[in-house]
Amino acid sequence: MESFEHRDGTGGSLGSGPPAPRSPEGDAIPVQVAPSGPPPVVPTEAGLAPSGPAPSGPDRGIAALPLPYQVAAAVFLVLVAAVACVHLTMVFLHVAPSNTVTKSHGEAVQGWVYPEFEQNWKLFAPNPLQQNIAVQVRAEYTAEDGSRRTSEWLDLSAQDGEAIRGNLVPSHVDQNQLRRGWDFFLGSHDNEARPNGLRGRLSERYLRRIVMLRLDGMDLGGPVQRVQLRSSTRAIEAPAWSGERTDTRPVHRVMPWWTITAADLPAGVDNADKEAGR
Repeated sequence: MESFEHRDGTGGSLGSGPPAPRSPEGDAIPVQVAPSGPPPVVPTEAGLAPSGPAPSGPDRGIAALPLPYQVAAAVFLVLVAAVACVHLTMVFLHVAPSNTVTKSHGEAVQGWVYPEFEQNWKLFAPNPLQQNIAVQVRAEYTAEDGSRRTSEWLDLSAQDGEAIRGNLVPSHVDQNQLRRGWDFFLGSHDNEARPNGLRGRLSERYLRRIVMLRLDGMDLGGPVQRVQLRSSTRAIEAPAWSGERTDTRPVHRVMPWWTITAADLPAGVDNADKEAGR
């Protein structure tokens, strides 16, 4: 029986395994044996693989600034936060119902809010309007004979009501111009009709222009020299089933006379004697 001995004369025992493979020329082909132990560390392009935790990146944001700039940025952020808190507090007091704070510091709150931050809403829904308020005007004009005459009271709110009643798409001018102008006037004047600063004088000019625009469509008998406004407030009668008695007599608040100048005439209004122009 043939033994597992190398034909080139090198001996080997039977337990040494099968004979090594040979090339066609008879030379032995070396067999590569995998080394034992952990795999070797493969070096990276920058050198050997780093050991330990990766270094942290550079600081960003405010932390990347020098110390004086960090202090300045922190102070600026504190000031912005303080102004925001003050603004929110002032707006809250403006829209909140009347309370001790608003009664004591009402002027400061109004001075902060108006005119840039005016709020046309309230924190809680107000009670429904229980009064009808009409704005009326009368004019003093120069008649043909040169005398001064005074017209009857003209109800401007009734004119708006006639334009709105039955109209499916009423004009915002008819709905809001006179009403908002009158509210603007009352909110910027005291109980003696004295203006509270610039807003009060601005509201007077606004109302005079509205009045002259309305009077331009009427033939009073001569050019208008002065106008006078008043409000007529009438309480809404309570329903019959309530048993409540309501005084529905009108209450008038009369404003002083205003002299009309060229600055009070809107575009297209010349305040001329229409009889003379015919």
